[in-house]
Amino acid sequence: MTISAVDLFCGAGGLTHGLIDANIKVVAGFDIDKSCCYAYEENNKGAEFFHKDVASLTAEDLLKLYPENSIKLLAGCAPCQPFSTYSQGREAKSDKKWPLLYEFSRLIKEVAPELVTMENVPDVTKHEVYHDFVRDLKELGYNIWADRVYCPDYGMPQVRKRHVLLASKIGKIELIQPTHDSESYKTVRDTIGKLPAISAGEQHPDDPLHISAGLSELNLRRIRKSKQGGTWHDWPEGLRAACHTKDSGKTYSGVYARMRWDKPSPTMTTQCFGYGNGRFGHPVQDRAISLREAALLQTFPKKYKFISTKSKVQLSPIGKMIGNAVPVKLGKVIGESLQKHLAIEG
Repeated sequence: MTISAVDLFCGAGGLTHGLIDANIKVVAGFDIDKSCCYAYEENNKGAEFFHKDVASLTAEDLLKLYPENSIKLLAGCAPCQPFSTYSQGREAKSDKKWPLLYEFSRLIKEVAPELVTMENVPDVTKHEVYHDFVRDLKELGYNIWADRVYCPDYGMPQVRKRHVLLASKIGKIELIQPTHDSESYKTVRDTIGKLPAISAGEQHPDDPLHISAGLSELNLRRIRKSKQGGTWHDWPEGLRAACHTKDSGKTYSGVYARMRWDKPSPTMTTQCFGYGNGRFGHPVQDRAISLREAALLQTFPKKYKFISTKSKVQLSPIGKMIGNAVPVKLGKVIGESLQKHLAIEG
């Protein structure tokens, strides 16, 4: 039997594309961000995008999408802002996105899929909503594997850490074993080293997504003084920002910094196109990484299309799509784990 999947919180299609790469049929994706529709459907043939709030979905909405006589997979990465370290200082329960994992759990109860996968930031495990989610799965009779995944261990070129959960009513399940170690990790050079050089603020004529944010004269002077893997401490005093002199700013050494060629990149975020937003400076060129480079570091294929050819490339909306995505390769690892599980238990 084949696995058919519905992807909740699908975004631009990172998880969906990875599942398809693992020969899982993805029939639909749901997201409240309508701007993701083009990227999702253009790159994932056969998967239909639905602009709907997951909280409004019913079992009937989903069950009619699954082909007959297939094994149902319900997949989802509920928005992680409530659990992220980037949300520190905020009351998580006041965030309207907080209940979405409960909505995911509700749909699992109503749809009763044979397989479930959930991916999120590692800190999700520190919150009651996650433990309620796991308890509900156990009460429904699912076998569960859940652990923190370090993306370089599976050939992804960024030091992203994610919490992955697999659940099955068919039998015992687990993620496939790591495919890489510290001696064979994919690096920034491996991933973006052959792309043509561009300047800050330039867009390559052959690839509209190979576009870099402009830099002020001050930031150009700063990046020219930045070393691979270095910090703003490498700059002359006159280039340092006022916030760097404060005690609260002294620990943020990873902003206004260059990546290293021969290491995995930092975690891609929704602001990864901005030089001042993290260690997002190109290793040798005097600019922040381009949108295409960010997408490649998220393991999207080079030809993945995020907007139509008629649309203007805008850094922030596309950066949000890229940074919010599940790395495609992680989606494939999850899919391969499910396929191996089915082969063993089926």
